[in-house]
Amino acid sequence: MLNTVYRLVSPGRFEVEFSNVELSSDVAIVRPTYLSICHADQRYYQGLRPPAVMKKKLPMALIHEGIGEVVWDGSGRFKPGERVVMVPNTPMEDDDFIAENYRRSSKFRSSGYDGYMQDLVDIRPDRLLAVPENVEPNVAAFTELVSVSTHAIRRMDMIAHKRRDTIGIWGDGNLGFLTALMYRYMYPEAKLIVFGMSESKLADFSFCDETYLTEEVPGELTIDHAFECVGSEGSRSAIEQIIDHIEPEGSISLLGVSENPIAINTRMVLEKGLRLFGSSRSGVDDFKKTLEVYHQNPDLVEELHRIVGHVVKHRIVGHVVKVRNMDDMKRAFELDQQSKAGKTVMIWNK
Repeated sequence: MLNTVYRLVSPGRFEVEFSNVELSSDVAIVRPTYLSICHADQRYYQGLRPPAVMKKKLPMALIHEGIGEVVWDGSGRFKPGERVVMVPNTPMEDDDFIAENYRRSSKFRSSGYDGYMQDLVDIRPDRLLAVPENVEPNVAAFTELVSVSTHAIRRMDMIAHKRRDTIGIWGDGNLGFLTALMYRYMYPEAKLIVFGMSESKLADFSFCDETYLTEEVPGELTIDHAFECVGSEGSRSAIEQIIDHIEPEGSISLLGVSENPIAINTRMVLEKGLRLFGSSRSGVDDFKKTLEVYHQNPDLVEELHRIVGHVVKHRIVGHVVKVRNMDDMKRAFELDQQSKAGKTVMIWNK
């Protein structure tokens, strides 16, 4: 079966390539319908990764957040036309101790392996999950990013001690919003406090108990555990502030991605006996849990609509772009660059 792949060959430049998709009992064929642009995709598109990384990774089809319709499934698990979310992580071996998203042998789409910017995606059937009927495609498209938050929350549940009266989340961007929202619905009894740099963005966290600008945090405020969702150069000050305000033996989940090493106050980490752990990407079980929370909480799904293609207080939050050719692809990525918040979703090939 002939397939068309749209690969990024250099910053801002896509080229078309053709490939042959082999049909077998181990493969499903999915036609992408809604794709969501991630910050990682933007770093490749803009050429913001180190030159050695760009040289190693490209050419490559971008996008690892998306849904599609099943065209053919050799395993018989899914019927043609069924709407599915695609899991970008593909484990290549079993391991009783290391999760699939941390195994060095796993393949992750749009990070050294072709992502979903294709006419057809050949994918293992165990990497597909049915999308709940109550979830609209614009929201379902970025389920992968929500599952990253779910993964971090589940890891916190395993690692942190059981005093969880007050949870702090640093970061008022997409990742902070999704982590706070999922934590609210998974653990509604906890007091949830969000810390950010933008007063207008913090206004979107109305479902939380308290919000603070990072420069106005009361000195006496304390939290039991924290999630760092800032990344880049801002992660240093965020982690420093978390260490200042967290109670002894608290746990800190690090989610923000930084290209450069950052300094951490290890003296206070030792003095307080803190646990710092990283969370990256997600696996099938995290997707399943995310879709389960979607199904059980229609109002959560409504909250997620707020970060796609809306205008909030004269501020554009995300974009929805119809993509039929490479000019449309470039326009979607450029609009996404201009957006200060929210998700950009590409309606693919319709």
